[in-house]
Amino acid sequence: MKIIDSDFHTKIDAYIEENWDACLADITSLVKIPSVEDLDKAETGAPFGPGPRAALTEALSIAKRMGFATTDVEGYAGFAELPGAHETQLGIIGHVDVVPDGPGWHFPPYNVTEKDGYLIGRGTLDDKGPLMVCLYALKFWKDQGKQLPYTFRFIFGANEETDLMDVEHYRKTYADPEFLFTPDAEFPVCYGEKGGFNANITSKPITDGVIAEFTGGAATNAVPGEAIALVHANADELPASDGITVTCENDTCARIHAQGKSAHASTPESGKSAIAMLVNYLLENNLCNEAEREFLETDKKLLDHTDGSGVGIATHDDYFGPLTVVGGTIKMDNNRFIQTLDSRFPTSTDGDKLLAQLRKVFEPIGATVENTMLLPPFLTDPNSPEIQALSEAFNTITGEDRKPFTIGGGTYAREFKRGASFGVEMPWIENPDWVGSMHGPDEGISIEQLKTAWKIYALAFGKLCELDL
Repeated sequence: MKIIDSDFHTKIDAYIEENWDACLADITSLVKIPSVEDLDKAETGAPFGPGPRAALTEALSIAKRMGFATTDVEGYAGFAELPGAHETQLGIIGHVDVVPDGPGWHFPPYNVTEKDGYLIGRGTLDDKGPLMVCLYALKFWKDQGKQLPYTFRFIFGANEETDLMDVEHYRKTYADPEFLFTPDAEFPVCYGEKGGFNANITSKPITDGVIAEFTGGAATNAVPGEAIALVHANADELPASDGITVTCENDTCARIHAQGKSAHASTPESGKSAIAMLVNYLLENNLCNEAEREFLETDKKLLDHTDGSGVGIATHDDYFGPLTVVGGTIKMDNNRFIQTLDSRFPTSTDGDKLLAQLRKVFEPIGATVENTMLLPPFLTDPNSPEIQALSEAFNTITGEDRKPFTIGGGTYAREFKRGASFGVEMPWIENPDWVGSMHGPDEGISIEQLKTAWKIYALAFGKLCELDL
């Protein structure tokens, strides 16, 4: 069935310019909501706390105002629907929750700052900005006044950044779409995602320690950009070091601050672990007793090698390349260190092998390793008509000739029977230094890139409708 006519490009360009201010206002209204999971304040209808609940309410309100039929899935998720001529359903899923803002911001994290053609704010890139331009791309087709052949369902998730309980709850009631994509990764189109393995590594109890406090990182799934330790030592006697600041806390304690560079756990090579910096400083300056040194030296093996070689879990395959691993957060609780771990792994290993090897490394020093999350690798046939349709939409709009690929990050796509992740990032485009990445401080995206994504999504919807599903 012919859906895309010769006037498509003229129509969508005009539509974007006419509706950009409204779209920006809706992005801003979502970013203003600090939609970080808070299970201590969870309640019926708000299973992930008040922030995700408020953001979900706002997204559904925006979609309803646009004229879509909306459904609230008990606060776990929601969806907007555009009925088609047939019941066959195509899906889109984005998320309204965000990771904590964390330290290091130069702009207000929960407001949209427009500067030099960029939007800065938590969620502008991951995933409130992409979600909104994608919803407006679907609205473009709705506003054409012609019924599409397939039903489109746009799902709003509220728990993507932590446990994906939103999708689990949704799928208990609703069938999967025939095909689904999420605007929560990179262009041109991703057809596969590494497996995900998270763990908590907990030391044995430590008595008479030199380290009174140790905190670092904002999220398990990010390279930690900042770490702080309070140690029993004279600050005046501690040496200077790159990225390390030492201040006097009181007569007997020094506060040591490490400043690294935050990055997503799927691309740890683009970051610098502040926890690793601080661990190395403590060890080099003997700011630990014997039990603390034993744990920190073992933790160093994990933190210093993002390919897993330090703890014996390095591996790779032809689809995904090498395994990656980061130690995202650390804290002290009841005289124990608790180090979190996030690994993205290819098809050449599995969760059982990872857990066994990590226990082999940490159990001899009295530490425990608990697997807290496990996702198998996800693959969709890159030659399928749906993947090709998305790829063609990207290349047509941009004039590029890029091929489908796989990633180390985990997206909603893997939770459904057939899916992909589809934009909005274009990692080959270099941003100014003051524009941060997803999960980092000063998270941002260019307005031009959002508008380009809007046009790509609109064309992709049309191409999907022309397939025989």
